[in-house]
Amino acid sequence: MAGIKAKAKLKNGVVSVKALIKNPSLTYNMAEKKYGSRDKADFVTHFTATLNGETVADFSTSQFLSKNPIFKFEFKGIGAKKDKIELVAMNNHGKTYKGKAKIK
Repeated sequence: MAGIKAKAKLKNGVVSVKALIKNPSLTYNMAEKKYGSRDKADFVTHFTATLNGETVADFSTSQFLSKNPIFKFEFKGIGAKKDKIELVAMNNHGKTYKGKAKIK
């Protein structure tokens, strides 16, 4: 299973993060058409980003994300250059995608 590619930048006290999750994002209807079974559906259901043990972003999603979805978010108040943000996404089967981004 592929992971997460991400970039993080600090500018004027605000950290901007952009993360790409490699996922086919097959909805139930698409899986049924392609494979004849709704069990083959595969999409991201949850995405979390943490910095120094503190959650900075937490998203619950549905089957209606695009293929290889991109998440963009910003936060301020914590984070310095060279800190690492840990990213975790989970699909509808419970499999996880992981990635890290160093703040530049």
